[in-house]
Amino acid sequence: MFGIGMPEMIIILVIALIVIGPHKLPELAKSLGKGLAEFKKASEDFQKNVQEESRKSDEKEADPQQVAAAATPHTETPAPLPHAVPAEKKDNVPS
Repeated sequence: MFGIGMPEMIIILVIALIVIGPHKLPELAKSLGKGLAEFKKASEDFQKNVQEESRKSDEKEADPQQVAAAATPHTETPAPLPHAVPAEKKDNVPS
């Protein structure tokens, strides 16, 4: 655990006992434990969400027809009008 051995842990606990005091040390340890548990839960939730989004994007890449169909709108281009004059000839048409 972070390269801290038993002698270092004992020194840290003795210093904490001296600085914080014997009455507040259990409260501090309890709140620290709750904080670490919440952090671990949030971290696992974040990892789960990232894996789920990665799985969804992999599924979309695996099915290119589905992606292509979703990317192109289903609209038809209008057919050119039969009486319309092309732009090149409009300039030369007398008014």
